[in-house]
Amino acid sequence: MRKRRGFFDDEWMFPDFDEIERMFDDVMKGMARGRGMEGGKPLVYGFSMKVGPDGKPHFEQFGNVSVPQGKVKSEREPLVDIINNAREVIVIAELPGVEKSDVKLSVAEKDNLVISVTDPQRKYFKQVRLPAEVDEKSATAKLKNGMLEVTLKKLKPGAGEERGTAIKVTDE
Repeated sequence: MRKRRGFFDDEWMFPDFDEIERMFDDVMKGMARGRGMEGGKPLVYGFSMKVGPDGKPHFEQFGNVSVPQGKVKSEREPLVDIINNAREVIVIAELPGVEKSDVKLSVAEKDNLVISVTDPQRKYFKQVRLPAEVDEKSATAKLKNGMLEVTLKKLKPGAGEERGTAIKVTDE
């Protein structure tokens, strides 16, 4: 017999929920047996749900455990939020415990933001698909209290040809 999940059963059920629930149960059982870390690294897994413009739920994973394989990656995927304004795209990423000098940002293909942190104790990597093509030369980035905010101006159709420009991270 299938478990009732209330709200998820009625409107928001998505196909991978049973797999995510099974993985969570496996991790919790492993932690109870003292195996909460893989090679001395904590296991981090989570997901974020947002309702898209189409009215349907969209899920994004974060952490260092991949679903459904259950493999532990060397770097974590930070939780990321994208704000799509009329003239700019703002990307906010959670990078706790990271110094601005360890953050590497770049724009690839005009519509992908690559976030990479190479701190010896904390490694993060995320490639974020942007909702529009952006001007990487207009990019600004701030890191404060573990929250990275990257602001990129949108390109007008056909503008700009250069690719792969680095973005400098500041305190304020």
